[in-house]
Amino acid sequence: MARMVQCVVLKREAEGLESNPYPGELGVRIYENVSAEGWKQWLERLTTIMNENGLSTADPRSFEIIEKGMEGFFFGEGDAGDLPPGFNAGGGGGKK
Repeated sequence: MARMVQCVVLKREAEGLESNPYPGELGVRIYENVSAEGWKQWLERLTTIMNENGLSTADPRSFEIIEKGMEGFFFGEGDAGDLPPGFNAGGGGGKK
């Protein structure tokens, strides 16, 4: 039987992650409170955050921004996990 969690992203019970997705205390918190589907949604948001901010996982300074994004996206701590201002996911070039 799959491990179930009360997902903070989906706001309902859902199948949990199979393993801790990130090191340290933040990773444990995510493992205990985020579903596999919630994690998938984070990975999509992470791609946007990295592209919009020119981040690279090869740059250790980027991880501070990524962690702040996780805390904002999953737990509402700050606005770092929000979409960047003016971001248009449709690729339509912004407001006209």
